[in-house]
Amino acid sequence: MKKELRQKSLLILISIKRKDMYKKAKNLGFTHPIVVACSQELDQLLNKYQDKVS
Repeated sequence: MKKELRQKSLLILISIKRKDMYKKAKNLGFTHPIVVACSQELDQLLNKYQDKVS
């Protein structure tokens, strides 16, 4: 049960971070340092999720 809850929490965080990144990219461009940093944070969340489900 706890594992499923952690996975769902990570999926929610991933969704929020992805939307945030696209919003920033729309305003600043995909190569802006803020957008790149957000993308890296998204990558870290995706890696955590992958570790949890593997």
